[in-house]
Amino acid sequence: SSAASDVYKRQMMTLTVLLTTFTTFLVAPRHTAHAADEVSVWAWDPKFNIKALEIAQELYQKDHPDFKLNIVENAQDDIVQKLNTALSSGVTDGLPQIVLIEDYRAKSFLAAYPDSFFPLSDFFKAEDFAPYKVAATSIGDTHYAVPFDTGVTGLYVRKDLLEQSGHKVEELQNITWDQLQKIGQDIYDKTGTKLLSVDFKDLGLVRAMINASGSWYTTEDGKAPNLKDNEALKEAFRTLKSMNDAGLLNVHNDWSQMLQAFNKGTVATVPQGNWITPSVTAEASQSGQWVVVPWPRQNVAGSVNASNLGGSSFYVLNVKGKEAAADFLGKTFGSSEEFYRRIMKEVGALGTYQPLLKTDAYDQAVPYFGNQKIYKDFAEWSTKIPAVNYGEHTYAMESIVVDAFNQYLNGADLDQVLTEAQQQAENQIQ
Repeated sequence: SSAASDVYKRQMMTLTVLLTTFTTFLVAPRHTAHAADEVSVWAWDPKFNIKALEIAQELYQKDHPDFKLNIVENAQDDIVQKLNTALSSGVTDGLPQIVLIEDYRAKSFLAAYPDSFFPLSDFFKAEDFAPYKVAATSIGDTHYAVPFDTGVTGLYVRKDLLEQSGHKVEELQNITWDQLQKIGQDIYDKTGTKLLSVDFKDLGLVRAMINASGSWYTTEDGKAPNLKDNEALKEAFRTLKSMNDAGLLNVHNDWSQMLQAFNKGTVATVPQGNWITPSVTAEASQSGQWVVVPWPRQNVAGSVNASNLGGSSFYVLNVKGKEAAADFLGKTFGSSEEFYRRIMKEVGALGTYQPLLKTDAYDQAVPYFGNQKIYKDFAEWSTKIPAVNYGEHTYAMESIVVDAFNQYLNGADLDQVLTEAQQQAENQIQ
């Protein structure tokens, strides 16, 4: 009958669907990554930060084979803009679980969007990392990032030019900026080589100078401008103007000009963060001519021969998949000795993971620097960096400070320009 035929057809269709579903299940890959196993991250610099992420993923996959890290390269400024746009609008679709943020910018994000970041205190031991790094990434006792690279500074010095001027490397151990200037004058008089290169529109050098004195553009709470009566800042201004007036400074306007200054022998020293090492060693003809000595300190009470310039850390956004992201960071960047050994060897990157200091990880001679164990030196210096509160307005303040410095450089009174800068900062920020 027609009714019996319809029943039969429906039964056959149902059986076909069941067989198809069962067959699909049998042939489906058994270890494909589920959505919960995939974590996205925004970062910049494929040869440094992104390479470190790739190493971390490889190590994490040993115990988590279904895990997949989706790394999206963005310029740092683009990350800042995208985060601000998304978090201010409350639209989190398309945001990654992990984002790399420069330490100078971190507090501004944490203050503006306090509920947008996932606390990571339970995923790593803060006491395992350099105190200055933890301070930059935390609010009170809550840690919002797993610290990554250190911006620990050093003074890279052309040993051959130093010796031609009648000085020895030993004379540069734990000195002041004034002492360095005197030696720099001898180098210039004997060899015609300037002491160092600086961009008067980018005062990273000033930041590192005052950081060594435990000072910043803002007060200890990171909020109120601290320019007018900031003795470390005044000292930094005086030092650079004195060097400039003596003809010891080479002025560059961009990154490539800075690299040329030391790769082509225009300057005898490079005061920078340790991340500049690959750029120094890129000039093969100067191998064996460079050494690295401790950062010069200021003539300010409490100033030390160690500082920081730059550096960034990994944050987890308060979005779906945050727990998996936090676990990944905690078990790699947050606690893996193997990870930090590999990034030093393969990337030339130094973290602030202090347990590594108790091992032989950094105990390797670097031929380019006359077999100096520069990684060990940098690691030890990183433990002495004063912890300062970068606050929420580093780059807004920097713009004001740059203007003040250039006025002073052109003859204006120091106290006057900083008093005016203080007023401008208070009007703009508070």
